[in-house]
Amino acid sequence: MKKKGHTPVTKVKNPEPNINDPDWVIWAAWADRVTFEEIEKKTGIAESKVIKIMRRSIKYSSFKLWRKRTKQKSIKHRKKFEYLRKEIKSKIKKNDYI
Repeated sequence: MKKKGHTPVTKVKNPEPNINDPDWVIWAAWADRVTFEEIEKKTGIAESKVIKIMRRSIKYSSFKLWRKRTKQKSIKHRKKFEYLRKEIKSKIKKNDYI
């Protein structure tokens, strides 16, 4: 008797909730690939409001870690991310000729 094959379901540690779900803002704020500008574009919630939501929704220690990450990560802000990419590209071009 043959076993019936099945396709395994890929499990994601933190799957993306529905955008209409209030938890989507928290998920997007934690995700490094989602900028504050994208959150505002999709939900209309500004960065300052996202910070307030995170402050009251997660533990204090988690909030401190998150704020530290968002201040250090250039990818949470579109302008910083684009500036950093330009900086990296210019360094690569300079090093190509050496």
